[in-house]
Amino acid sequence: MSSELRLKKLRGSGGYVMATVSDEQQVKGNLGGPDLFLAPIGRLDAKTITKHFCNTCEKEFEGPPKIEFENPNEEVAENLILAERGQYICNSCNASIAEYREFKKPNEEVEVGSAKPLDPNATTAPAVEATTAPAVEATTAPAVEATTAPAVEATTAPAVEATQPSSAESVSSIEGRMVIDENANKVGTAKQVGIDGNTQSMVLVVVKNDGTEGSIPWASIKKVGEVILLGKPEEDTVQPGKCSECEFVNKEGSKFCEECGTKI
Repeated sequence: MSSELRLKKLRGSGGYVMATVSDEQQVKGNLGGPDLFLAPIGRLDAKTITKHFCNTCEKEFEGPPKIEFENPNEEVAENLILAERGQYICNSCNASIAEYREFKKPNEEVEVGSAKPLDPNATTAPAVEATTAPAVEATTAPAVEATTAPAVEATTAPAVEATQPSSAESVSSIEGRMVIDENANKVGTAKQVGIDGNTQSMVLVVVKNDGTEGSIPWASIKKVGEVILLGKPEEDTVQPGKCSECEFVNKEGSKFCEECGTKI
């Protein structure tokens, strides 16, 4: 692959930068659309950035924005390390132009395991019981990518109790947390917990890598920690009569589901 540098516009959630990037960096920043994005590329050398635009200021500035980062090197899930996190910041108003996270798998031959639980002493937001939205039982479906969602109502509670049977720890404010799938690929950034207007079930609203919004069924969330990990949730003992298709709990001894007709 050619290592030739080209001047490109790289977008973030709060603006964009103009920078010279290599072919390899362009591949990282290409999420399938016409635009290139900063988040998948990570930290650029400030010398390669010629201009930056801030959505808050609604103005383009010469030169690079401020780039602040840290290297926590902390384990956020089994076989997944948060190596670096940082952001591009407007020199004029200090608004965030883009954020990025870089993860590493110490063992590439092993899949990512369960996320580490939240620090029980963390009190970024008071936890409340999950009574503001109907509980959603964990399904057996594998993790899915965020898709464009129908109308979603935002819940008023700043935090909710984890609804998966295997996860009783409380979930503090999740806005801004990275959402990653079971293959350690970034899906997007959590925005809020909401209710699907059609099914009245709980969903996680995310800002996807391309800047659009989508939703993920809460039942597709495996664990919530420093990051939000998607995947098949760990399940308790299967209830007798529970339909594998729609999760409806039938009377014990039923041969067919009373809700959808699937053979039990």
